[in-house]
Amino acid sequence: MANRILAALIGAAVMGIGAQASAGTLEDVKAKGFLQCGVNANLTGFGSQDSSGKFAGLDIDLCKAVAAAVFGDATKVKFTPLSAKDRFPALQSGEIDMLARNTTWTASRDSQLGFDFRAVNYYDGQGFMVRKELNVKSALELSGAAVCVQTGTTTELNLADYFKSHNLQYNPVVFEKQEEVDAAYNAGRCDVYTTDQSGLYSIRLSLSNPDDHVILPEIISKEPLGPAVRQGDSKWFDVVSFSHYAMVAAEEFGITQANVEEMKKSPNPDIKRFLGEEQGSTIGADFGLSKDWAVNIIKAVGNYGEAFERNVGQGSPLKIKRGLNALWNQGGLQYAPPIR
Repeated sequence: MANRILAALIGAAVMGIGAQASAGTLEDVKAKGFLQCGVNANLTGFGSQDSSGKFAGLDIDLCKAVAAAVFGDATKVKFTPLSAKDRFPALQSGEIDMLARNTTWTASRDSQLGFDFRAVNYYDGQGFMVRKELNVKSALELSGAAVCVQTGTTTELNLADYFKSHNLQYNPVVFEKQEEVDAAYNAGRCDVYTTDQSGLYSIRLSLSNPDDHVILPEIISKEPLGPAVRQGDSKWFDVVSFSHYAMVAAEEFGITQANVEEMKKSPNPDIKRFLGEEQGSTIGADFGLSKDWAVNIIKAVGNYGEAFERNVGQGSPLKIKRGLNALWNQGGLQYAPPIR
């Protein structure tokens, strides 16, 4: 009898642990009343913080989109500025609910670090920036150069691979924090700055004399940048991923911040379903969200094209062309799965 009682108690305890473990990030976020998002605070166009403490950027808008989907209120998000070195421990430990910090999706980060990636909110590639006075036209002319690079990144690994594969010599000038790399290059401690090409456009704007620097044509890597969450929580994974896809789908449908209410009257069944107007649709409920989750995202940050142009495109100081980040039907890679 004692053994049976002990077995029953152990079984109950295991069931309790299982129930607690299955609570999930979405439920935790709802319970605390805000989303904790790990971001960059020093990369104009993607994640930056001004003197008043306000955050802005393409990654910041993705965090706001997730908050809008969960709460119907994009202001219910708190931002945690993280260095490249600190970003992964912060996600693993549960300090943040999601990471949206110009982070490359790689096989090892999926497997070894225990993260899940799916949505790519910016397709990028690593490049090089040099001073015009060096009269360098190609990265193949950089043998012997001192190269500023941030440690703990795929950038550092790609740099080594590129120079080795082309039998070039270089002197790495390595720093932990991005602002340290910026300062070193600006002060002339290295000849070359390497990071994602989008980052180079942003960093160039912050230099003492931006026009004295040129970005070389070579792209030496694939850098699919997007949000990451902890593995083992598929519902939260879906919410974060489809918050991005909702922005892409909205652009595909021609839905904007300005016309989203009017588009609810569209006769197109795909649009009505997407905006929560189709009778009997359970998409929002299936995600654990309200039926107007997509509407709330669009009202908060607009469609993907609007967010892109505002933060990094022609409406921004960076003036980056859409390129690979155009919609799939306009020559790019941005593509939303059917939301039905």
